[in-house]
Amino acid sequence: MNAVKNFLYSKMPKIFEYLGIVLYFYSNEHEPVHVHATKSGKETKVSFIIKSGLIEEIIISNVPGRSPIKGQDLQNLKKFVVKYGDEIVTKWVDYFVYQRRVGFEKITTKLK
Repeated sequence: MNAVKNFLYSKMPKIFEYLGIVLYFYSNEHEPVHVHATKSGKETKVSFIIKSGLIEEIIISNVPGRSPIKGQDLQNLKKFVVKYGDEIVTKWVDYFVYQRRVGFEKITTKLK
């Protein structure tokens, strides 16, 4: 069972956890740069529109077939991706373009 568990986690690298919201990539992702967020069985996708190397827009969308993150959890997710957007994009590029391992960070301090 551990071999299966390790395989699954290697295919879904977790990059951040913030107030119980886990952000991760699926290994077979595509552009635009985006991350998935889950909490309590709910899932939401956050896409980053990049122009001239800068984040121009952040789009939060539902994942087909999954209940979306809502309420205060969604507000917390929005604050997090605005503050940590550059780090998320860097990890996406490292993982998908350079095929590097990416680290996991747990943020426990609530953002204002």
